[in-house]
Amino acid sequence: MPLELSNHHAAVQRRAQASAKLVLRGIALNAVLAAVKFAGGIFGHTYALIADGAESLLDILSSSLVWAGFRVAAKPPDADHPYGHGKAEPLAALAVAVFVFFMAGWIAVHAVHEIMTPHQAPAWWTLVVLAGVVSTKMWFSRRMGAAGEEVGSTALGIEALHHYSDALTSAAAFVGICIALWGGKGWETADDWAALFACVIIAFNGVGMVGKALGDVMDTAAPTSFENEVRAIALAVAGVQALDKVRVRKSGLSHLVDIQVRVDGELTVRQGHDIAHAVKDALIASVPHTISDVTVHIEPAK
Repeated sequence: MPLELSNHHAAVQRRAQASAKLVLRGIALNAVLAAVKFAGGIFGHTYALIADGAESLLDILSSSLVWAGFRVAAKPPDADHPYGHGKAEPLAALAVAVFVFFMAGWIAVHAVHEIMTPHQAPAWWTLVVLAGVVSTKMWFSRRMGAAGEEVGSTALGIEALHHYSDALTSAAAFVGICIALWGGKGWETADDWAALFACVIIAFNGVGMVGKALGDVMDTAAPTSFENEVRAIALAVAGVQALDKVRVRKSGLSHLVDIQVRVDGELTVRQGHDIAHAVKDALIASVPHTISDVTVHIEPAK
């Protein structure tokens, strides 16, 4: 394996391992919150908290998929996967996005059941529990979102949105319980209606999650700003006179580049090869960009 790919893979592996550790912290957080929510829901007589707790348990399963995706994505390229295993990361993200729709439907069905079943009003102290849950989830969502942007991870970005959706569910339950307590008799199901409303928001967020994950799986072009930076780096290499096609696609935590470079047509084959290699080296060495491989095609200048 070429030296530059070995160095690059080491960097990708470090990012994948750091991301996996953050996901594990999210799993531990969901386990603690699930226990708190179940206790609050059972003793506080609110289905919204019980549903929230069940969702946290399902979150542990979905986050485990993301963790496994990072573990696979960290593997080095091999004979069967010459471009590495980066696609495991967006595939795991896609699985989580689909999982979000399942959870939204599951909560909606049970919320409707609770609306149709008479029950007593929630206890006031469940509001304290929900306030703590919302603040914790919002904090962790921001932290995970920032980490996702730093390493260029679609899976971490979707996990951040997932935690944000959880915070929205809990916030809706908070509003519903407030209404139930304020309204008194006849308003006992307000928190169930709030849970049902939150399902709509979660499903809406799920659409965005699926679109983002599918974009990586289907090799959607990288943002124009990223492509422009690739062009600028290539044009700065000595001997490069112009560029034709520049194609950049994301592969897990890194990018693959196909580029056509125009050079003086009087150069020898070896000189053209040296320029192509210099373009490749410059792009792979570019920091903080995560370019794992570059295919350079040399064309004579017109």
